Amino acid sequence: MRTAVYAGSFDPLTNGHVDLIERAASLFDMCIVAVLVNVKKQALFNPMERIELIREATQHLKNIQVDQFPGLLVDYLKTQQVHIVVRGVRTFVDFETEMQLAALNKDLLQSVETIFLPASREFAHVSSSMIKEIASYHGDVSAFVPHHVAKALSRKYA
Repeated sequence: MRTAVYAGSFDPLTNGHVDLIERAASLFDMCIVAVLVNVKKQALFNPMERIELIREATQHLKNIQVDQFPGLLVDYLKTQQVHIVVRGVRTFVDFETEMQLAALNKDLLQSVETIFLPASREFAHVSSSMIKEIASYHGDVSAFVPHHVAKALSRKYA
């Protein structure tokens, strides 16, 4: 069975993330969406909230598993016995950063392969940090995130 990991903070989950999850699910037998728990960053949603938001958005996909991990992605890959990482790329800057991360991951775990999926055109300009900024000013983010995520953002910024 070909399994891939799509890892990120997903704080919050965007339509771009969902698009990449759907596309990864179509390419692999199983796709693990792994929520990074970074204790050094102040997240808006706690890991369990992010997991639930992802599960709700991906319930139509039967080959998705949602999990969380602290620390290095390569350590998580080892525990899951997975060697394929899926990464989304929106811009040239993203690509440069992602190439560096892919090379570092390869240095740390020789068996890892990174697959880059370009963002779909309609989502290429959307980032989680921009969504949080708009939502913090009570702007309408419904075009950029799943409906239940927009509601969760409204509650957080109420």
